[in-house]
Amino acid sequence: MTTRTVDTTVELAAFLRSRRERLDPERLGLPSHRRARRTPGLRREEVAELAGVSTDYVVRLEQGRGLRPSAEVLAALARALCLDPGERDYLFDLAGRRRPGTTGGPDAGVAPSLARLVGDLSPLPAMLLDYRYDLLAWNPEMARLLPGFEAVPPARRNAMWLCLLHPEMRGFYADREQVLRDGIAHLRAAWAAHPQDRELSGLIAEFAAQDEEFARLWAEREVSVNGRGRKSLRHPVVGAITVDFDVLLPLQDPELRLLVYRAADEESREALDRLCVR
Repeated sequence: MTTRTVDTTVELAAFLRSRRERLDPERLGLPSHRRARRTPGLRREEVAELAGVSTDYVVRLEQGRGLRPSAEVLAALARALCLDPGERDYLFDLAGRRRPGTTGGPDAGVAPSLARLVGDLSPLPAMLLDYRYDLLAWNPEMARLLPGFEAVPPARRNAMWLCLLHPEMRGFYADREQVLRDGIAHLRAAWAAHPQDRELSGLIAEFAAQDEEFARLWAEREVSVNGRGRKSLRHPVVGAITVDFDVLLPLQDPELRLLVYRAADEESREALDRLCVR
C-alpha cells in the first residue's frame, strides 16, 4: 500500500477553517448588527481584522494556495483564533516555522540509561514510547498491567494499536473515548512535526481505515496534549484500577515520552500489588 506523507499546505488550510468555524462571535465581542450569519463561527474578514492581515490573505491560506506565512503572521492568527498552546505549536509546525527537535527520532535508538531508568521505576508501572507511540521499553509491572501485552508481536507494540485493535484491550479503559482523544491529539501533533515520516503516516492511515471511531475523532483536528491525568482501568484479573499518570520528556531525547502510572487510591494500590508483586 502506498502511504502519503502530510500535505502540510492542505492541512494548514483545513486547520485554519476548523478553528475559525468553532469561534463564537458574541463571546469575542464582535458587533451584533452585522449581517446574518449563514455558517458557524467567524467570517474570514473578521479573522483578518483581528489578526491585522488582509481578507484576501486569509482566503488564500484557507484555499491552500501555497503561502508561507511568517512567524509574526502565524502568531497573530493564533491570537485571532484563540488557539491554545498545543494548537499554536501545531499551526507553527504545519507552516514549518517551529524549531525542529534535537533528536533523530525513533530510529535513533534508546539510550541504555533510559531503558535502565524504566526498570528502576519498579514497582511503579512505566514504559518508554516514541512520538509514534511505539513502545520502546517497559518494566514487568507495565507488562502485567496491559492485558495480553507480551503475546503481541513486536511490530504491533504500539500504544494506539493496542487500544484500538488488540481484542484483549477493547474494554480495558473505562473512558475509552477520552483515552482515544488524548492519543489522537498527540499523534496529530506528531504528524505535523514529522511530515516526512511515512511510517507514522502509514499507522494513521491504517487506524483510520480499520476503526470508525479513530476516523471520526481524527477528523476533529484536536491537538491539545495532556502531560498528566487520571485513567480508570478494567483489568481482567484484578478488576477496577484507577491510576494517575505523568508523561515526562527526557531533556536529551525530547522525542521520547516516559509514561509512569501511580495508584490513585488505596483500593487501586492493593489491586496493583496483587497484580505486580509476585
